[in-house]
Amino acid sequence: MLIRNKTMHFRFSIGRKIGIGFAILIFLTFSAFIVTKSTIDESRSINDKINLVYAPSVDKLETFNLMLVRSKMLILKWVYFQSNDALPEKKELRTLIYSDYPRLKKELLAISKQWDKEDQEALMRIIETTDDLFSRHEEIIHSVNSFDSYSDPSIMLSAQNSVDENEIDQETKRALFELNRLIEIERRNSIKISDEMLASFSLLKTIVLWVALTLLVGGILIAFFTVRSIVRPIQELKSMLLSMGRGLLPVFRIKPRNDEIGEMSEALNNLIDGMEGTTQFAKEVGSGNFFSVYKPLSEEDSLGHALLKMREDLHTNEQILEAKVIERTEEVVRQKEEIGKQNEKLEVLYKHVTDSIRYAKRLQDAILPPDKYVKQVLPNSFVLFKPKDIVSGDFYWVSQKEDRTIFAAVDCTGHGVPGAFMSIVGHNLLKHVLNNTPYVEPASILDHINKGVAETLHQGIDETSAKDGMDIAMCTIDFKTLELQFSGAFNPLYIVRDGEMQQIKANKFPIGFFVDEDKKKFTNHKIQLQKDDAVYIFSDGYSDQFGGPNGKKFMAKKFDELILQIYSLPVEEQKAMLDKTIEAWKGGVYEQVDDILVIGVKIQ
Repeated sequence: MLIRNKTMHFRFSIGRKIGIGFAILIFLTFSAFIVTKSTIDESRSINDKINLVYAPSVDKLETFNLMLVRSKMLILKWVYFQSNDALPEKKELRTLIYSDYPRLKKELLAISKQWDKEDQEALMRIIETTDDLFSRHEEIIHSVNSFDSYSDPSIMLSAQNSVDENEIDQETKRALFELNRLIEIERRNSIKISDEMLASFSLLKTIVLWVALTLLVGGILIAFFTVRSIVRPIQELKSMLLSMGRGLLPVFRIKPRNDEIGEMSEALNNLIDGMEGTTQFAKEVGSGNFFSVYKPLSEEDSLGHALLKMREDLHTNEQILEAKVIERTEEVVRQKEEIGKQNEKLEVLYKHVTDSIRYAKRLQDAILPPDKYVKQVLPNSFVLFKPKDIVSGDFYWVSQKEDRTIFAAVDCTGHGVPGAFMSIVGHNLLKHVLNNTPYVEPASILDHINKGVAETLHQGIDETSAKDGMDIAMCTIDFKTLELQFSGAFNPLYIVRDGEMQQIKANKFPIGFFVDEDKKKFTNHKIQLQKDDAVYIFSDGYSDQFGGPNGKKFMAKKFDELILQIYSLPVEEQKAMLDKTIEAWKGGVYEQVDDILVIGVKIQ
């Protein structure tokens, strides 16, 4: 009997139902919090590895890669470009070797402690190779350290052998190969750990989705049992209030009752009617009807009075904005007209500049020997001349003197307008020497042109003088004796005989750099030609052209192979093949980087 009374005393009340429901919700929420925190902690750890180890590793290794490539470019310029120690590239190479590289090596060794052992060993091999490579750089820096060292054949031969496809080139390639492989490994490691972090977040998303779904279902069940525990009038009031809380005005009304619920219903109905009027008034004002009628619910209706004030303010602001729009529109129209005038001025200026350059091209073309004259004094020959711009820094010379035919391929400093000015200087000096001196040997002619360019441009006076000049290949041929004489500044002479090419090297200094120095004289070469020999002189524009499938230079080796393929063809076909080959190399993708000049002569 006692047990039965205790059972009847216990009731599963609405409060208990609500308490159990909230307890379940709190438990699920707490569980979701624990799982989320655990996943976030794990993701933070993975993110720290990416930010502190893998991403910096890839960044520093790529910096290492760029440093190796840059060092090779700088050491090549050190060897092949004669200059003093004040040259910025020389300072940059010393900074790279003695400062940048040690600092980067220290950083890499520190961060590699968190790598795999195999990757650490790979890094040590790369560093050992780089240390040895930079030691060779230091040897070159110490040996080629003055203008005199550039003139010492033994020093320059040793330095050039080191950088041209030998020790330094091979070691750089080996270091870059190992470094690129290590960069790829670290990049894959970074991607792998990023995938792990994404997988962690995917798991968190799944867990949160299921917890949210459980919370939603639990909430619906709790709401269902709670609603069933409340009388119908309270349910209707609640439904209307919830709708209004979401911004939705109920379409139905509660019937008035003569009790407290009835009073609450009447007050709620009045509130709904007032909100409907307020909503309609707001729509009217929003559509621009600032004269719509609206009456607040009472003198204490702060919202209604605020809406009336808002209507007045909006009306005033609209008028102000309309005036500003008109003002700004007029300003935009004025600015547009001004821009149009400026564009017209720029177009006129551009046309004037372009017309001037085209006229300069006509003047420059006038100094070149006519094709008819070239065929007359230099039979069975071709000239492939392709300026980079409208005007050119390259020009060619063909003339006769004392039963000898003189022809030359000249490459002046620069291209375009600056190169064209320099070509006029070179043409006039060459014409002066040939017409006003007795010299017919190419070396003597070049010596006098060298002096003339240096004096004309005031070079060699001090260190601040402009370093402008010309590279040239000059030949004379006596067609009676078939004796050829050659002298050149940087640009060589090619002679192809019976399928074999002979290269007559030029002096390794340009015209215009060495005035009042007796030892800087050009060398004169004499060659006895034979029938069917092919003779070629040229500028460096052809071999320096970028193109092909990998965007690289054409290079001298490929140019030599092309000459050997075409030398037996008629001269016009040789010219066509050279032109077709270089255009195909550019492929319509790469622009011409320099003026192109090739002269070929076939001995009959």
